[in-house]
Amino acid sequence: MTAAPVRSALVRPPVPVVDIDLARPGEFRLPGDRGPVRPAGQARALVRLHGRPLGMVSAADASGPDGLWRALADTANVELAEQLIQLRAVDRTETSDGVVRHPALQQAPVISVIVATRDRPEKLRHCLRSLLRSTYPAFEVILVDNAPADGATEALIHEDFAGRVRYVREPVAGLARAHNTGLARARGSVVAFTDDDTLVDPGWLPALAGTFARDTRIGCVTGLIVPAELETPAQSALEQQGGFAKGYVPRTWSLFDPPADPLFPFTAGRFGSGANMAFRTGALRTLGGFDMATGAGTPGRGGDDLLAFFEILAAGHTLAYQPSAIVWHCHRRTRDALAAQAFGYGAGLGAYLTGAVLRNPRRLPALLWRLPRGIRYAMTRSRDRGADPEADWSRHLALLEMRGMVYGPCGYLRGRLTGAGLGT
Repeated sequence: MTAAPVRSALVRPPVPVVDIDLARPGEFRLPGDRGPVRPAGQARALVRLHGRPLGMVSAADASGPDGLWRALADTANVELAEQLIQLRAVDRTETSDGVVRHPALQQAPVISVIVATRDRPEKLRHCLRSLLRSTYPAFEVILVDNAPADGATEALIHEDFAGRVRYVREPVAGLARAHNTGLARARGSVVAFTDDDTLVDPGWLPALAGTFARDTRIGCVTGLIVPAELETPAQSALEQQGGFAKGYVPRTWSLFDPPADPLFPFTAGRFGSGANMAFRTGALRTLGGFDMATGAGTPGRGGDDLLAFFEILAAGHTLAYQPSAIVWHCHRRTRDALAAQAFGYGAGLGAYLTGAVLRNPRRLPALLWRLPRGIRYAMTRSRDRGADPEADWSRHLALLEMRGMVYGPCGYLRGRLTGAGLGT
């Protein structure tokens, strides 16, 4: 008999992260489909049914891998009951092995995948290997080496990925600039972006292409980001605060059919994250690409993805969130790194809002009208984190994020003044 499953919040790091499908009893896969694994004791799992993600659960069981799988499934049947009912009620198109078939595979547009990196060849190696395991039939990979300190990344590409990955060197630091360098060289009608510290799911590109194929009004698609590992308290803390996942239900946003959210469309962080985003190439080029006064490696510290999401909507396109487009992210391993990231996210939000207004000053009244609600929302998020088991640490991160928001406008302006944003 399977022991009673331990509820998700009770499992502590280090804990293996695995991928399971309720349609395949007893089978565990490593994140990014790197192969089978047989964990024992405890695990945190991305739970799927016929390939479609339902959510993440944790469980512990001392009887061995089979007992652990049953404990995870039992936990999923309780915690994800509503999602299971909804999924079983909709029609599915499946392959013979139960994996979802995406309609875009019948007429697959070429997708250009752009990965920007800076001096992290070992992480990059795993990322590129996962990309090249994709089941999608028509894609290219463009690696942008951003202001490297040495030739290690270039050597990696030439030695391990020659003929499969296009290497481009961008000497000026800045994530937005690196992405624009890749965008200028993209051959595909869709351009997708992920980070060098991720593992992409084999079905990532098919899910992105399938979403674009369903509606020509869609100019941008974002996807699900889940943890690739939970080995340290810092990585666990980020997940306890919600991580990067935006939910497990597909959504769309449009100015022509706005949601009830009074902060829309300025709450661009709800739409997705830069580690998992794709655009129609023509739409992104029409916008001028990414604003080079934003993003990591600039005084703005971030916000390049948020500003691009906002501008896509402002241009009249629809933005879609597709949870079946899955990327596994290696979270920051130390608390110092996580604290710096929290400040950077806040700064990026401030930089994005500043950029949105400076690019079109007519947006200022709408932003000012929403500002009091936005401040209350930020304060509520900070207060709610008090329920976290590590409440003091969570509040510290929230405070750093708010400090970053205050700094963000100055960072954006510094980027403009120093020339980081020229050409946007």
